[in-house]
Amino acid sequence: MDDTGSAEREYRVEELAKAAGIPVRTLRFYRERRLLPPPRRDGRIAWYSEAHLSRLRTIAALLDRGHTLGGITELIAAWENGRTLDGVAELLGLEGALAGPWSDETPVRLAPEELADHFGEDVTAENLTAALDIGYISVDGEEVTHVSRRLLDASTALVNEGVPLSAVLAAGREVRAHVDALADLFTQVIRTHVLCPMGELPPGEAHRLAESLQRLRPLAKNIVDAEMSLAMERRVRVEIDLWLREQAERTDAARPAGTADAAEDPARAEESARAVDPPRSPDTAEESGPSGR
Repeated sequence: MDDTGSAEREYRVEELAKAAGIPVRTLRFYRERRLLPPPRRDGRIAWYSEAHLSRLRTIAALLDRGHTLGGITELIAAWENGRTLDGVAELLGLEGALAGPWSDETPVRLAPEELADHFGEDVTAENLTAALDIGYISVDGEEVTHVSRRLLDASTALVNEGVPLSAVLAAGREVRAHVDALADLFTQVIRTHVLCPMGELPPGEAHRLAESLQRLRPLAKNIVDAEMSLAMERRVRVEIDLWLREQAERTDAARPAGTADAAEDPARAEESARAVDPPRSPDTAEESGPSGR
């Protein structure tokens, strides 16, 4: 746990390698080159933290920019010793801002019976395959790890309301595609207008960029949340109007012919009244009057 009492996610070596997108042997090679700090030991098990994952992502980014492993080793050593080497210590100070996790999601480990408690008979081979394909779950032996407590709770609530899990997963696949597109849009905006072009950073610029990125994290979430709320409001209003119109049309279609209310059709009401009590001629009215003899 950290100073606030919240649990920080930890990884075994295989899990860390998978999260970083590298082979396990590469991770161990980085350890041997002292590119990674030592893991926490619990008996014979080595536990790695989010800081290790951020470091691996930073190494990957530096390799993509043409740095050699030897040069990266020197840069990291200079940064960890608090020395400046052509501004490298400050550049590597961007590690947390550039490569740190943007998500606060908490993974959930589930035994088969716990998964059944959430989704009951919807736990089928087809649905498990779909969840694996989307990336919602991963399988470790007999246990399943769901990527997000919030997504798990939302899926469970939808199933409890009568939505089939297959429909939830189909919608989740589409949502994933749309949010990936949104993430691409935001990263392009940041790359073009905040990070461009980094090149040789003047003194203090890396620190300014790190602060900017920290401020941008909640802004991206707030924009998506606000736009989603407004879009739902627009769409729900349209759906309600359509539903009310369909209900009115069904009611009219089910009503027998000729039973329209007088308030709805004044002309028809007047015509019906004439049929019951037709108007009399003046002669007829005189013969039937009080003076008729």
